Amino acid sequence: MNVIRIAISELIGMFIDDGSLAAFSLILVIIVAVAVKLLGLPPLIGGLLLLLGCLAILMHSVRRAVKR
Repeated sequence: MNVIRIAISELIGMFIDDGSLAAFSLILVIIVAVAVKLLGLPPLIGGLLLLLGCLAILMHSVRRAVKR
C-alpha cells in the first residue's frame, strides 16, 4: 500500500511540482480570458500578455527554487 502511495505522489509531482506556479498560471489564464472575452481586448494582445505573464511566473518560480 505504501508503494502505491509513493508512486501516485511521484506521478502527481511530475505534473505539479510547484503548487504556486500552477495556481498563478491558472489565474493568469483566467484574467486574460476575461479581458479578451468581456473587455474586448484583441486576441493578439491577449496572447502577448499570456506569453509575458507565463515568463514572469516562471522566472519568479525559478528564483524561489534557487533560494531554497
